[in-house]
Amino acid sequence: MQWLPAILILPYFILLIRIYTGLLKISRSDISGEPKTFISVVVACRNEEKNILSLLNDLEQQNYSTNLFEVIIVDDCSNDNTADIVSSFHGVKDIRIISNTGNGKKQALRTGINASKGGLILTTDADCRMTRNWIRTIAGFYEKYRSDMIIPPVMTVPGNGFFGRFQELEFLSLQGITSGTAMIGEPVMCNGANLAFRKESYLRHSGNLHDEINSGDDIFLLHSLKKEKQQPILWLESPEATVETLPALTFGSFFKQRSRWISKSNSYQDRNTIVLGVVTFLAVVLQAGTLFLSLINPSFLPVFITIFILKSIPDYLILKNSTWRYLRKSLMKWFLPSQLIYPFYVISVVIYSLISRVK
Repeated sequence: MQWLPAILILPYFILLIRIYTGLLKISRSDISGEPKTFISVVVACRNEEKNILSLLNDLEQQNYSTNLFEVIIVDDCSNDNTADIVSSFHGVKDIRIISNTGNGKKQALRTGINASKGGLILTTDADCRMTRNWIRTIAGFYEKYRSDMIIPPVMTVPGNGFFGRFQELEFLSLQGITSGTAMIGEPVMCNGANLAFRKESYLRHSGNLHDEINSGDDIFLLHSLKKEKQQPILWLESPEATVETLPALTFGSFFKQRSRWISKSNSYQDRNTIVLGVVTFLAVVLQAGTLFLSLINPSFLPVFITIFILKSIPDYLILKNSTWRYLRKSLMKWFLPSQLIYPFYVISVVIYSLISRVK
């Protein structure tokens, strides 16, 4: 009975090793030729006067015909100078700022997509930065595969100290899971900071985004598209298609952001996502629980060590793959301390999300 926890962690080990095999299939996508798809870049923002100009400058520098893309900025009830900055920007030939017809990011995106002219929608956030070949790379990939949804990489700007490194590692682990599950045909996550999808597909599924929940405009769309089982949802591996986003500046904002992310999990209906969430939470509880028991009763120490090893092996493989692909392999020196802290962080986020009201 004492070794039961070590048996219970085996599903986590098996599932993450399977995801790791997906990572081994990833190859870089290099786009040749000149794509001709008309693109609508839709950005929902609120009070982003400090960041929006940098995003607009990146969009101005895009290596894509100015006649083949538009930029729609949807102002979601800002009370700063965001709207004035966008209105006075003339670097992009076809740019509009419109007001959200409702409230919140989901309705803001819906407002922008309904007003768009393109057959392919690209979404990003106001605090993101991208390369000059961002639009071109995604458009070329779309013309090659005609997927309903394309998931490109999202990276965080490197932070400082242990908190910054922990945040980078955790984000890279999410990228590893995102890309690995997509590569095995069972995508469970995506990020609206860098996402492409067909407009007609979005309109078919926009009623399934759980508007009663503040977040999840991206993942609920992904789950709804998966049910349709038409075109595959594809991962796009390319540094040219990658966007960088700002990390949380304080632990409090980081903690609240993760709580907001996890608060929507009660509404998930996708089997792959539910299974992954359950086995992951069970794994962190088993690791934290056996560590606590081993402090009370040393006979549990071998059990804790076994669980720690079984959990750490696939975690290490996924993170090593991700850090090497994104040229951040120096982060792996923080793996062990992060691995010890991670279970308590996850449990705390889950508890906080259950007792607090997410805004």
